[in-house]
Amino acid sequence: MTSDDPRGTMPGSSLPSDPSLPDDLVVVGRVSGAYGVKGLVRVAPFNAPEESVLCTVRDWWLAQGASAVRAVRAESARVHSDALLCRIRGIDDRDQAEALKGAEISVRRSDFPAGDEDEVYWTDLIGCRVLTPEGIDLGRVTSVDEYGADPVLRLDDGDGQSRLIPFVPAWIVSVDTAARTIVADWQPDY
Repeated sequence: MTSDDPRGTMPGSSLPSDPSLPDDLVVVGRVSGAYGVKGLVRVAPFNAPEESVLCTVRDWWLAQGASAVRAVRAESARVHSDALLCRIRGIDDRDQAEALKGAEISVRRSDFPAGDEDEVYWTDLIGCRVLTPEGIDLGRVTSVDEYGADPVLRLDDGDGQSRLIPFVPAWIVSVDTAARTIVADWQPDY
C-alpha cells in the first residue's frame, strides 16, 4: 500500500472549482517557503518526501487562498531532510519563491506513477464503499488518516456516524479501486 495523501479530495482544500482545470487534480503538498537566494522553494509533501509524486511529476498547479490556480513547470525536485527542494520555471530569486509560501500544489492523478500490484494510492480509496465479507455495507470512505503506526479509513455510514477501520492486512480483505469497493473483516457494531 502506498500513501500519496488524499488531501486533494478532502474538504478544506483551497483548490477552486474551475471547469478549465483538469478534473483529476489531487493536492499533494504545500510550499513552505524559500530556500537559498536563487529561487528554490521548500515543499512539504503530504507523504514521505522520498515517496512523493512531486519527485517525478513535473506539471503542477499552484493555488493560494482564493486566488486563481496557475499551472507551473517543476524543473527539479530533490529530497532535503523532511521536505523537498524544488526549482519552478520562472521563479529565479528568493522574493519570488517566498511569495509562493502557503500555496497548495496539485498534480493530475493520471500523472501518478503506476504502483505495484498490491499498492494503492490513498486518494483512490476516497469514495469507495466498504463492505463486510457477508456484504453488509459499513459506509463510504471520506478520508484516510494517519495516527502513527497505521493508516485508518474514516467512513461515513450515511446516517451521520463515522466509523474508523485500520487500513492493515489483518482487517482489509480486498481493495478493488476499479469497482470502488473495499472488503473489510469488520463488524457493524465495532
